[in-house]
Amino acid sequence: MNSSSGARERAGSSEPADSAAAGPESAGPESATASGAAAGAWAPLTARPWQDRPGARLSGSCDLDTRECLSAALGVVTAMPGPVVHLDLSAVVFLDTAAVAALVRASAALGGQGRRLLLHDPPYSLRKVVEMFPDECAALEVAA
Repeated sequence: MNSSSGARERAGSSEPADSAAAGPESAGPESATASGAAAGAWAPLTARPWQDRPGARLSGSCDLDTRECLSAALGVVTAMPGPVVHLDLSAVVFLDTAAVAALVRASAALGGQGRRLLLHDPPYSLRKVVEMFPDECAALEVAA
């Protein structure tokens, strides 16, 4: 059992996961969706463009099952022009540590270009990881 299926079981889900897979090709500027839908805290990951600023709005869970989708979405976001790109996390229900590490890498890559990745409304799981590992997460910037 992987950690994401355990989280779904702990959340009380009795529905099977969807077997459709989403690859990087689904993370175009229009939207990105990862496979698997179950009741409870786990939800498929989606990414949609943020209409009023360069960036994207993520929703769902960022875990082992949605890692490819998150990676593709971050690739699209970091390729957007502008000094600041935005990532709205208000509808994200969970980020595992690998997802947080992916955000750190994306932020650091933009920082190396003199640009910024600005996170909006991060979920508790991200705030907790940042609290536990402040040095490792120093590249992350959260909007006030």
